[in-house]
Amino acid sequence: MDTFTSTDGYEHKYRRFRAHSPRATIVFVHGIQSHGGWYKRSCRQLAEAGYEVYFLDRRGAGLNTAARGDTRSFRRLLDDIHEFVAHIPKSGSKLFLAGISWGGKLALGFPYRYPNKIDGMLLLCPGFFPQVRPPFFQRLWIGRCRLRCPTRLFPVPLSDAELFTENKDWQKFIAEDPLATRLATARFLVESFNLDFYVKRAVKRVTMPIVLLLAEKERVIFNEKTRKWIERKAPTPDKTILEYPGASHTLEFEPADHPYVKDMIAWLDKRSL
Repeated sequence: MDTFTSTDGYEHKYRRFRAHSPRATIVFVHGIQSHGGWYKRSCRQLAEAGYEVYFLDRRGAGLNTAARGDTRSFRRLLDDIHEFVAHIPKSGSKLFLAGISWGGKLALGFPYRYPNKIDGMLLLCPGFFPQVRPPFFQRLWIGRCRLRCPTRLFPVPLSDAELFTENKDWQKFIAEDPLATRLATARFLVESFNLDFYVKRAVKRVTMPIVLLLAEKERVIFNEKTRKWIERKAPTPDKTILEYPGASHTLEFEPADHPYVKDMIAWLDKRSL
């Protein structure tokens, strides 16, 4: 486990998966509830395939216990990624940014705030169009608390582990995970809402190659809206969209022989020359 300190003094923990003679570097950002510990299997496979992988736990999430479930601004989260990218050694000639679920919003927003920093983007069931939101009156209360008591905590609206996977063992893992983010502050949730608007503008800066991975049995995001939005709005001529029959939201929790990691490796291999 390694640490990285951002310019505002926050200390982040991150995981590094080393590759022998790496071809490129991949930086992962996770979802609203998850953390890097959920994705060790795929990260090891990517490293074995020749990619140096870094998985940064978001401030207030996973191994980062300070200011749990909080951020003052979504832009601070984008700044964290930028500073982290500057902090790590570059392996290979290219850098790819991978966003999982809610982290897909940060990944897509990154090149809008920091152009020309990445060479490609991987979006794994990204949270641009969520099926699951806080109830209406709770959203009103969250908005009011953002002004009066911004650090008041509210439940993250993903309490049912079945939303992520049909695998009972992984459902148990999620339900019992002490590092999962189950509560978030009012200002974090409002900033998440603000980030939704930001990515609608940011998509026009997606000129680098992207691959979008979707799960057929999705219960967290709307697949068709996501697919059409990327197809119509992302200006890059190099876009790949893959949907996996029978898969649920968190592809990591599919069987070990599931092809999604091999597909990512094949996509990366063609763009890491």
